[in-house]
Amino acid sequence: MGTASSLVSPGEVIEDGYGGEGGEACEIPVEVKPKARLLRSSFRRGPRVIGASFKSTGSVDLEYAAEYERLRKEYEIFRVSKNNEISSMQKKEAKLDEENKRLRAELQALQKTYQKILREKETALEAKYQAMERAATFEHDRDKVKRQFKIFRETKEKEIQDLLRAKRDLEAKLQQLQAQGIQVYDPNDSDSDDNQTTVTAAGTQCEYWTGGVLGSEPSMGSMMQLQQTFRGPEFAHSLIDVEGPFANVSRDDWDAAVASLLQVSPHVPQALWSNTIRCYLMFTQETKPELDIFVKKHSPVLRKMCEGLGHFYLNVFFPEERAALYTVERRQEIERSSVCVLLLKSTVTSFLVEDCEEAFVKNPDGHPVVLYLRTEEDKQLTGPTRHLLERVNAADKAAKVKVVDHNGSEEDGADLIYAQLDKIIKQELLGLEGADVYSKDCVIEEGREEDSGDVLWDLHDEQEQNESYHQACSSTTSHLGFQKYIDCLNDMIAAPPPTPPLLVSGGPGSGKSLLLAKWIELQQKQSPNTLFLYHFVGRPLSTSSEPVLIIKRLTVKLLQHFWSISGLSMEPSKILEEFPRWLERLSARHQGNIIIIIDSIDQIQQAERHMKWLIDPLPVNVRVVVSVNVETCPQAWRLWPTLHLDPLSPREVRSVVFAECQSMDFKLIKDQEKKLERHCRSASTCNALYVTLLAKIITSRSCWSLEKSLEECLQCQDTMSLYRLALKMMVNSLQTDREQHIMREILCLVCASHNGVSESEVLDLFPELDFPALSSMLYHLNRLCIVTLRCGLIRFQHLQAWEAVRLEFLGGGSSSATYREKLIHYFSQQLSQDRVTWRVADELPWLLQQQEDRTKLQCSLLNLFVSQNLYKRGHFSELLAYWQYVGKDKSSMAAEYFDSLKHYEKNCESEDSMTKLANLYETLGRFLKDLGLPSQAVAPLQRSLEIRETALDPDHPSVARSLHQLAGVYVQWKKYGNAEQLYKQALEISENAYGAEHASVARELESLAMLYQKQNKYEQAEKLRKRSVKIRQKTARQKGHMYGFNLLRRRALQLEELTLGKDSADCAKTLNELGVLYYLQNNLDAAKVFLTRSLEMRQRVLGPDHPDCAQSLNNLAALHTERREYETAEDMYERALDIRKKALSPDHPSLAYTLKHLAMLYKRRGKLDKAVPLYELSLEIREKSFGPKHPSVATALVNLAVLYCQLKKHSDALPLYQRALKVYEDSLGRSHPRVGETLKNLAVLSYEEGDFEKAAELYKRAMEIKEAEPSLVCGNAPSRHSSSGDTFSLRGPAPLPHVPR
Repeated sequence: MGTASSLVSPGEVIEDGYGGEGGEACEIPVEVKPKARLLRSSFRRGPRVIGASFKSTGSVDLEYAAEYERLRKEYEIFRVSKNNEISSMQKKEAKLDEENKRLRAELQALQKTYQKILREKETALEAKYQAMERAATFEHDRDKVKRQFKIFRETKEKEIQDLLRAKRDLEAKLQQLQAQGIQVYDPNDSDSDDNQTTVTAAGTQCEYWTGGVLGSEPSMGSMMQLQQTFRGPEFAHSLIDVEGPFANVSRDDWDAAVASLLQVSPHVPQALWSNTIRCYLMFTQETKPELDIFVKKHSPVLRKMCEGLGHFYLNVFFPEERAALYTVERRQEIERSSVCVLLLKSTVTSFLVEDCEEAFVKNPDGHPVVLYLRTEEDKQLTGPTRHLLERVNAADKAAKVKVVDHNGSEEDGADLIYAQLDKIIKQELLGLEGADVYSKDCVIEEGREEDSGDVLWDLHDEQEQNESYHQACSSTTSHLGFQKYIDCLNDMIAAPPPTPPLLVSGGPGSGKSLLLAKWIELQQKQSPNTLFLYHFVGRPLSTSSEPVLIIKRLTVKLLQHFWSISGLSMEPSKILEEFPRWLERLSARHQGNIIIIIDSIDQIQQAERHMKWLIDPLPVNVRVVVSVNVETCPQAWRLWPTLHLDPLSPREVRSVVFAECQSMDFKLIKDQEKKLERHCRSASTCNALYVTLLAKIITSRSCWSLEKSLEECLQCQDTMSLYRLALKMMVNSLQTDREQHIMREILCLVCASHNGVSESEVLDLFPELDFPALSSMLYHLNRLCIVTLRCGLIRFQHLQAWEAVRLEFLGGGSSSATYREKLIHYFSQQLSQDRVTWRVADELPWLLQQQEDRTKLQCSLLNLFVSQNLYKRGHFSELLAYWQYVGKDKSSMAAEYFDSLKHYEKNCESEDSMTKLANLYETLGRFLKDLGLPSQAVAPLQRSLEIRETALDPDHPSVARSLHQLAGVYVQWKKYGNAEQLYKQALEISENAYGAEHASVARELESLAMLYQKQNKYEQAEKLRKRSVKIRQKTARQKGHMYGFNLLRRRALQLEELTLGKDSADCAKTLNELGVLYYLQNNLDAAKVFLTRSLEMRQRVLGPDHPDCAQSLNNLAALHTERREYETAEDMYERALDIRKKALSPDHPSLAYTLKHLAMLYKRRGKLDKAVPLYELSLEIREKSFGPKHPSVATALVNLAVLYCQLKKHSDALPLYQRALKVYEDSLGRSHPRVGETLKNLAVLSYEEGDFEKAAELYKRAMEIKEAEPSLVCGNAPSRHSSSGDTFSLRGPAPLPHVPR
C-alpha cells in the first residue's frame, strides 16, 4: 500500500501502461464508505509522534480485532441467509423448469393436434370440391345424354315420317299412272284389286301432310309453313302453281308472308334499305333561286328531323355546267334516291331531260316524285318543256306525281317544296302518321320500344346485316364456281342429326361471304318454312364483331317468331349463357328447320370463349354454318366437317375477267389474255377477290394506259399489294392536289372510325368539297372494291382494303390518333350543340377509349343523352365496357349518374325539359335494374313517375310506362303484390289511352301473365297470355313494318300490270295472289274485288268444278268470315267442299282443310250438330293418312271430344279423351304438355259428372306437368310436335275446388 497521497481521487482517470499502445483509459470507481466509528478513531489519531509507547499501539490493534470479529460474524450470517435464498431460488427454478417442460410438451401435443385437424379439414374440402366436380360432371353428362336421347328419338321419328312420306309419294305416282290409264299389277297377287288406288278425277294428284310428329291439319296461318315438301295443300294439286305464301287468305303469318316476298324478289332498290333519305334535285338556271333558298333555309330542318329519328338526310344535285362530267354518277344517284324533285319554269336543258327520263319516265313507281312548276303570265312554256311535261304526265298512270304549281316569289316556292317534301318523308318514307314529328318524339320512341317489349335493340345493326346480305347476293362474282360448293353445303345440311357445325374455310378474299349469301338466297326459295338466322361480321372492333350484340340479335330474331321477346335478359353474361337454352326451346316448337349462319366468325372478339355453345350438341332440326380464315381458325374447330374453298380454276379466272370486260365494253387482245393466264396460276393470284380486283383495275378508265395498268398489276403477287396499287392509281386519277388530299383524308377517317362515316359528315368535315366530286370519288372507290355504302355509312368492302389503307396512308396505324382526334373534335362540337344523335353515341365514346382519354370518356358518358342513346339501342354491354375502362364499379357509376341528373334537373323549367328529365330518370332506373341493383333503381323510377304525373297528367300513357318499369323492379324483389297493383294501373291507363287492342296493352297483359305464372296462378296467366297474343297478331297485321307494307304495295302494283291481258289460268292465279296481298294490307274491299275476279275467271277458263275454283271460294269464305258475314262464308265453304269431294280423293288433305274451317264456322255459329260429322270425317282422314297411333289423330280425337262435351254427350267424349291420352303418352311421353291438356279436359269432365276425387287426381297430375314445363316467353308456345293450334280445351264453370278425401 502507498501513502494517502498516492490514492486516486474519485473521477480521475489513469492509463494502463502494460498494454503499451493497446492500453486504454479507464475510470476507477469510488470504494464503499467505511464505518463511522472506525473512521472517527482513525481521524482522531492524528499524526504519529516519535517515541510513543507500545502499549497504546497494542490497544488500537485489539480494537481492530474485535471489530473484525464482529464484521466476520455479520458476514457469515449474511452469507448463510443468502445461500439459503439461493438454494430456495434454485429449487424454484428447478420447479419452474419442470413446469416449463410440461407446458412445452403440452404445446407440442396441441400443435400436432392442430396440424392433424388442419390436414383433415383440407382433405375434407378437397373431397367436397371433388364431389362438386363429380356432381357437375354428372349433371353435364346427364344433360348431354338426355339431349342425345332426345335427338336420337326425334331422328328416328323423322326417319319414320320420311318413310311415310316416301310411301305417300309412291301412292301419288301410282294414282297418276292409273289416271293415265296405265294398269299397275302386284307381282304377288295380280288378280286382286286391293292393291290399287283409284282417284275421283283424272289428273288430280294426291298430296299429304308433311308436318312434324304431331302434325294435325294446318290452320290458315300454318299453310305457309308447309311448303318445303309441297307448295301448300290449298294449291299443290292445281294446274296453276304459286310461289310463296300468297295463294291463301291468312292473317296468322303476316311476317312470314313478307319474309317470303323478300325471298321471291330479293333484289330490292337500295333506297329501301339505305339509312339515308336522298333527295335528288333537278333544276335549271331559272329555278336555281328556289333551290338555293331551299338548301340554305329548309335542308337543315329536314336533316335535323331525320337525324333525330336515326336516319341521314342528303341533298343530291349536279350543277348544270358540270353535269356532263358525271353521267354515270347521275344515273346511279337517281337509282338510289328516295325522292326526286323537278324544278321547272319555262326552259329545259338536255341534261335535265336525261335525268327526267330516268327518274320520271323509266321508273315512275320507284320513288316519290315532286314536280315544281313556276309559271308567269307573260311567259309561255317552250316546246321542249311542254313535251317533257307531256311525257311525265303520260308515264304517271297511277297519278303519283305531286305537282306544285306556283306563280309567286322564289321564297314562297321554296316553302312549298319544303312542305311537300316534309309530308312525303314523314308519311311515305318514314311511315309516321302525324305531321309534327317534334311534338311526338316521345310517342315515336315509345312505339318503337313497344314493338320489342322490354328488350332494347338497335335497328341500325339489323339494317346493316340486311344490306350486307343483299350486297353479297347482288355481287357479279357470287355465282362463279360456287355450284359445287352449294351442292356440298346442301348434302352436309341434309345429313342425319346429330351434326356439329359446318366449317367453311378459305383464305382471305376466297369468296366465303359470297358463297354463304348465294346459298341462303337459294335455300330461302327452295325451303320457305326454314328459318334462317345469319350474321355477317365486319372488321375487328366494329359493332358487327361484338359477341354480345351478335348473340342478342340472333336471340331476338329467334324470339320474334313467337310474338314476344320480353323474357330476354339484358345482362351480357346471361345473354351469352341463355342463347343455347332459347335455341333448344324454340327449335322444339318450330315446324321446320333452323339454320344459323355466321360469316367470318373468327373476327369476333374472343370468339372461342364467347361461342362455346357451338361445341354442345345441337337440337335435331338446327344446323350451324360458320366461315373462317384458314390461318385464324381455332384449333378446337378444325375437327368439324369442313368445306374448303379452293383457288379459282383457269376457266373461272377467264370468266371473271371476261364478265368484267364485257360490263365495261372493254376487250383484251390475245397477248394480254395470255399474260393474265400465265400470271394467275398461284394460290394467291387465283384468289376470287384478287382476280376481281385485277379485272376492275384493268378495265378502269384511269390516267394509266391499258399496257401500264396490266404491267403494274402483274408485279403484284397478292391481294394486299394489288389494293395498294389501286389506291395509288385512284390518287393519280384525281386532277388536283387538293382532291388527292381530300380522298386520302376521307379514307383515313373511315379507317380510324368505329363504324365508318356518312356522306353528310364528310361534307361537314370538308366544306370545300361539293357533292358531285364526292359522288364521283365514292363511285370509283366502290368500283375498285375499296369502299361501299352500308346503313348510310362509308365502310370498307373487305378487310384487306382496310389494311391496305392503314399501310399506305396511315403508316401502319401510327397516324390513326391524329384522325381520331379530328373525329372527336367534330362529334364533340355536335355534343356541345345538344345534338346527341346515334352517330355521336356510337363514335365519340369509342374514339375516346381508343385514345385512352379516360377523363373525357367519363365526361361523355355523363352526358345523360349519350348514355340514354346507347342504352335504348341495346348497346348495354358496350356502355358497361366503357365504365369498366374508366375504372368505376356499378355503385360508383350509379352515384355519378345521380349527381349528373340532379345537376340537370336544376336547369329544367319548361314542360319539354321536364319530359326529357322523366325519360332520363326512367332510363337510369331501367339501366340499374338490368345491372342487378333494384334497390338503387327504385328512386329514379319513382322520380320519373312523379315528374310525369305532375308535368303531363296522371292518365297519360307515359305514366303507364313508369308504372310498368317500377312494377318490374318489384317483381325482381319478389314483392308480387305491389307489382300486380302497378301492372293493373298501367293496364287501365293504356286501355283508356289507346283502346283495348294496342301493343302497349299487350305488353301489360304479358307482364301480368308472367307475374301470375310466378305465383302459380296458371289459369289467370293463360287467359291473359292468349289475349296478349291475339292483340300482338292483330296489331302486327294492321300496322306491320313500313318496309313490309312497301313490299306488298310494290308487289301488288307489279301484279296489277299482269292482269290486263286476256282471260287465262295464269291471269286468274295473279288475281288470286293480288287479293291475298291486299288482304294482308288490311284493304278488304280491294281484296274482295280481286278474289271475286279470280273466281269468275277460273269458272270461265277452267270450269265451275275445277279444284282451283274451290281455292278461290275458300279464300273468299275466309274474307267474309273476318267481316262477320257468316252466312255468305258458310255458303262458299259448302260450295268449296262439294267441289273437292267430287274432284279429290276422300283422304286428300285439301279436303280436310275445307272440312276443318267449315266445321269451325259451324261451331262459331252454334251449329254443333252440323260440325260433328265434319270433325268425324276429318278424324277418318287423319287415321288413313297417319295411322291410328299418330299424335295428329289424338288431336282430332280431342277436338271431337270437346265438341261432344259441348253437346253434353259426356259418355261419347270420355272414350275419345282416353284414347287420345294413350296415344299422346305412347308417342310423346307422359310429361308432354299435350298430355297435361288432355288430363285437364278429363278432369273437367269428371268434375261435371260428379266424380270429384278422380277430377282432383287428374287435375293435380295436369298441374304437375304444367309446372314441370317451363314457360316460354309469357306462356307456352305451340310445340313443334303439336298441331297448329287447332286443339280446343275445356273450361269449367269455376276452378276445381279442393275435395277432401
